[in-house]
Amino acid sequence: MKIGTTELLVILAIVVLIFGPTQLPKLSKMFGKSVKNFRDSVSGDEEQEKESDVAEK
Repeated sequence: MKIGTTELLVILAIVVLIFGPTQLPKLSKMFGKSVKNFRDSVSGDEEQEKESDVAEK
């Protein structure tokens, strides 16, 4: 199941209606920070696993 352009436009229109156009920059900034924190935590877990594997050897 793929999301097409039409579906993305409908979702964007709903978001604009709910939050208003003035809140979109704040929402995108918060979403970007959340994604960055998630990626950092996932990569941090992988680094800890690698360090523990090296320490065990």
